[in-house]
Parts: sequence; structure tokens; C-alpha cells
Amino acid sequence: MKRGKQHNVLIKNKKASHDYLFIDTYIAGIQLTGTEIKSIRAGKASLVDSFCRFRNGELYVTGMNISEYYWGNINNHEPRRERKLLLHRKELRKLERKIKESGLTIIMTKLFINDRGLAKAEIALAKGRKEYDQRESLKRKDAQREIDRKLKL
Repeated sequence: MKRGKQHNVLIKNKKASHDYLFIDTYIAGIQLTGTEIKSIRAGKASLVDSFCRFRNGELYVTGMNISEYYWGNINNHEPRRERKLLLHRKELRKLERKIKESGLTIIMTKLFINDRGLAKAEIALAKGRKEYDQRESLKRKDAQREIDRKLKL
């Protein structure tokens, strides 16, 4: 039996692409409670200042804020708790090896609901940008925007 039309929820970490250079991206599941998934479906989540770290061979996202569910009761969730990310063991080992050998980090770039109604996270293996790299990319974007504007005329 099919449910009614589901709204595609897409929550982005807009600051991440400005502050980091993405090397590789992965799609991961998230271990959530009932009120957390309801808040995400309502679009009440923020990825600002969220990052991922390993603990006991498992990957956790820290700093992600999922607001308390409005109609939740005393069993409502804690908004900024650590949440486990679900990846294949092979992917986890690969990520952990890359983080240990160089100055890379794992950040969360998107949070969305897939076609089956499950919450998924797009995470990226990233390298921090220096200030001069950020300025250079802004100049490149402005130049491309100017070229596109001239072509439309």
C-alpha cells in the first residue's frame, strides 16, 4: 500500500562548501529515534558546526541540531546528541585510514529523506581551505557569473 505524496526534505550545510574542499562523498544512514525523524520531516534540523568522528570503530556525527518535536511528550529527544552513522565496514575502515594519515576531516553536507522515507546523510571527506583559497574561489565564481551574464545579452 502506498502512502500519500511524501515531501522531499533537503537540509544543506551551506557553509561547508565555503570552508572545505570536498575530496570524496558518501551516503550514510542515521540511527534516529521516533521524534527525531518526525522533526526532520518537518524540516527542523541544522547542520551548522556538525562534524563526524570515530569512536570504537564506529562513525558518529556531533553538533547536528534536530529541534525537539512540537507534539512530543516527556519522551522527546535531546536536540544536540551524538548520532551514529551507518556505513559499510569497508567504507568505515577506508575513512578511518584516510583521517589518520593526513589532515583530513569528515563533515556532513546534506540531510535528506530518500524515496523509501528513510533519513540519509551525505558526508564528505574534506580538507580545510585557507583564507586565500576562499578568496580565489570567490573571484573565480564572480568571473564565471560575469561571463554568463554577457552571454545572455
